[in-house]
This record gives sequence, C-alpha cells and structure tokens, in this order.
Amino acid sequence: MDIKRTVLWVVFSFSLLMLWDNYNRYTGKPSIFFDNPTTQAATPAATGDGKTAPAPTADVPTASTAHQANASGVPTDAAATAAKSEVVTITTDLIKADIDTVGGEIRHLELLTHHESSDSTKDIVLFDSTPPRTYLGQTGLIGGAYPNHKSQFSVRPGPRTLESGDQIQLVLEAEQNGVKLVKTYTFKRGEYKIDIKHDVINKTAAAITPSLYLQLVRDGSKLNNESMFYSTFTGPAVYSDTDKFQKVSFESIEKGKIEHVLKADSGWIAMVQHYFVSAFVPPANAPREYFTKKLATNLYAVGAIMPMGSVAPGATESMDATLYSGPQESKRLEAVAPGFELVKDYGWLTVIARPIFWLMIQIHQLLGNWGWTIIVLTIVIKLAFFPLSAASYRSMAKMKLVTPKMTEIRTKYKSEPQKMNAAMMELYKKEKINPLGGCMPILIQIPVFISLYWVLLASVEMRNAPWLWISDLASPDILFGSYMIGSFHLTIGILPILMAVSMFIQTKLNPTPPDPIQAKVMLFMPIAFSLMFFFFPAGLVLYWVVNNILSIAQQWTIGKKMGTN
Repeated sequence: MDIKRTVLWVVFSFSLLMLWDNYNRYTGKPSIFFDNPTTQAATPAATGDGKTAPAPTADVPTASTAHQANASGVPTDAAATAAKSEVVTITTDLIKADIDTVGGEIRHLELLTHHESSDSTKDIVLFDSTPPRTYLGQTGLIGGAYPNHKSQFSVRPGPRTLESGDQIQLVLEAEQNGVKLVKTYTFKRGEYKIDIKHDVINKTAAAITPSLYLQLVRDGSKLNNESMFYSTFTGPAVYSDTDKFQKVSFESIEKGKIEHVLKADSGWIAMVQHYFVSAFVPPANAPREYFTKKLATNLYAVGAIMPMGSVAPGATESMDATLYSGPQESKRLEAVAPGFELVKDYGWLTVIARPIFWLMIQIHQLLGNWGWTIIVLTIVIKLAFFPLSAASYRSMAKMKLVTPKMTEIRTKYKSEPQKMNAAMMELYKKEKINPLGGCMPILIQIPVFISLYWVLLASVEMRNAPWLWISDLASPDILFGSYMIGSFHLTIGILPILMAVSMFIQTKLNPTPPDPIQAKVMLFMPIAFSLMFFFFPAGLVLYWVVNNILSIAQQWTIGKKMGTN
C-alpha cells in the first residue's frame, strides 16, 4: 500500500477534526479532547443608580489555607472597606501605571510602546479594573490585623513622570494596630520591572511575626481577538527550582485541583497570556508558600506568602520583591529571574525551539527586518534538511513512475485484497521501491517544523513588525481587505492565496492516488488548508509559503531528472 498517501490522509482527517474542535471551544461548546471551560466572561454588576459597579478586589490570603482552592481571609479592620480611593498615576518611557491608595493596589498598567493589533491608537493594557475585565497586582501583610491590600494608604509627595533622571519612586504608608507598612515602588527608565520594597515597622509593645503576600488576580475570560484556529495559554503559572515551570489552567482552579508546587525556597508566580506576562518575584533563597484559588465567579488568584520572621518592638523588618509586567521578550525575561524565560512557552519541543529562536535572532541582527528573517531562516532550515527531502522526493518520483502499474494491479485484484497486497509488494521489490521511502524523511523533519511554528507564534517580536505590504506580521494579511461574516472576522490577503496555489502545485507533483476518492480529497486539501491560513498570523503563513516554494523547486528538479514531470 502507499504509506505516503495514508499518512497524508490521516494528517488531513486529524486537521479537520482539530479545526472542528477549536471551533467548538471558541464558540463555548464542549471540546472533544480537552477539559471543557467552566468560566465565562463576567457580567458587570449594576449599582443602585444604574451605573456599572467597579471591578471587585480580592480577599486577603491566609497562610494556613492558601493551598485550598476557595480559601480566603477577610480584613478585621472595618475602616478598610470604607477607605477613600485615590489613584496615583506613574508614567515612564515604557509603562503607565495606576496605583490605588486603597491597599497600594496596581489597578491599571498599559504598555506605551505596544499597541493593539486591531487599533494602533490603543496601548496594550495588562492590569485593568474596567468591567468586565479584572486584572490586579496586590501585596500586603497577614498573620494579624496588619495593613493589607484593602487598607488605606497615604502617599508621600514626589514626581510622577520620568522627565529627568533614570527612576521614580512612589512611597505609600499605612498603619494598623501599631504596625506600619511602607511600600516603596521604584520605576526605572527602559524597564518593565518594578521593584517593590516592604518595610514593616513594629510600634507595639510586643514582637510580631507577619508574613508578606504577593498576589495576582485575574478574570478567566478570553483575550480579545483570540483566534479559533490556534490556541495559546492564558492563566497562572508557578516556578520553583525543584519543580520548574508549571502552568495552571483556570479550569483546574475552578475544579479545586492542585497542579503546582506548594512550598519552596525559590521561584516566582505569574499570569501568562499570548505575548505578555505579569509576575511577582520574591527574594531569592527565602521560604515561600505558593497558592492558587478561586475568589469569585470567573475570578482567580495566584500568589506567594513569605514569612518575615519576628519583628521586635520598635524594630523594622524589610523584604524586597520584583514585579515584571510587559512583553515576553527573551532578553528581558532572562534578566528577571532564573527560569523566567520559560513563560515564553514552546511546549514539549522547547529543546528544539530555543536554538531555532537563537538562530532567528542572529539573522535579524544582520537583516534588521523580521519578514526577511523568516524567509532566510526557512531557507537555512530547508538547506539543512536538503538530503532528507531529496530522498523523499526521489521515492515519490519512483512511485509516480509505477502508478499505472499500481492502478492495473488494483483493478485486476479489486475483490481480492490479499492478492492485491502480494502483487503490490512484488512490484515494490521488482522496481526497488521502499514504500516508506517518501514518508520517513518527512516524519523526521516534522518536530523541527512544528518547533519553528511555535517560535513564530510565541515571539512578541513579530507584533507590529512590517514586511513589504504587511504592517504586522503577528496579524493576518489584509492586503485585499477585511470583512465580517456573521461572527467571523475574515481578512483576505495575498499570502493565504499563494499558500493555496503552492499546495495545489505540490499536489499535482505528487503521485496521483489510484483510488478516485483519494485523488479528489488530495485536490480538496489545498482549499481546506488555505481557508485556515486566512486566519493565521502573516508571519506564520509567510514561513509556510516560502517552505512550499522551496519544496516545489526541489521536487520539480528531482522529478525532471527522473522523467516524471
């Protein structure tokens, strides 16, 4: 039997099944393969005057039950719930952050140099408290009636914009039952990292043993413009030196599952989304307890709790932490904390994807354009696999030469499968054809090309990167316009059309299946796949088009030498 056609048939069938499953997940229907999401976009509550209520703030974690899915503590200070909110805005060259005097909570953070793909006038917003979106950064003390992210803080005067110098500091102070907490936020030029120092001053007559918590809170709703044709992870992540990088889905938190390390002396916690990440990094070599939990309907938290030890009367104890909120740029991630570059997730093919991305960076340093980088990188990889591809195409050319004989055998032994298989094997032996010859070289290359796919999909460097007529390689090609068809946003560009043409040419170069039904399916495949590529980022489609063109050139050359063209 023709193993090559069987593999293509399986790949095509599985691709259609995955497309249908992604469509079901995108429209909120049950998935065939994955856990079905139980979270939906929260509907903003209405206040008595008809206005939309502000986004909720999260409960304060408790160290003894932080690992439980629904555990939470409530501040005992009644004044905390009646605190007057005042927002302090800090602006640097890269970020604009709103910090509330209630709790010193980060309620809004936008990236000034990264814009929405659908609207270049709007900045990317990570932290947000505009319903129905909730995404917050919180810190505070537990272990007693101490200041937390619901307490009223006062603000020391100082600059709020980075007009001169290389950093801005925002100092917030709160005191509760004789325990004073001073939060010092330090913003630096050219950095997405925010240093946060916590000074605990004990003004009581007895020693205290507070713990510091760092907490990220987010709703579980989908990202805007999330594609139904490819899936990226959105949700919490926990890292430790012992257990490494652990993603935690909102669905698992909803079900009360614990899928991460609980106690460690290293690591960090994060909220990950496509291209961007926010993370709290506690001090190194300090014990901490990690937790994930559900706070309310469609509202989840991930955090860390660090004991600060005993603080004697009149003494001060300090603990530093770092908040990173920005793009998943590899160089920046590597400078934040050990293992932090893993938030740029390439899945199980990371060991192959990382060298590919390194090579892509080296090429970009020479060319200065990501579109040309993709083209050159694809050529380099294609050259590396040239011998394997050549072996595959030679095998396919031999199969094409004997296709008439195979058709004759199938016709002769149509009702006798065993004799048909025996005749086929005799034909392969006589013509010195290996049925797996065209299949195995392709299978060996698959992990590399899948890795390259994930590198291009995960690289924030592609966002807003231009190439010829394309203004954003991370968005679909829209050369011929963009249209709404029901709930679908269809963009029409030249790259998906070239993709369809190249796939059609490849199909014609391949041996024609003796089975008429298989032959029709093979002709239909370019149409099915090209429809999918209309929704893919232009950078990915560019890679596939270039790869197909190179494959066509190589296959045609080999076919001409062997007399099959």
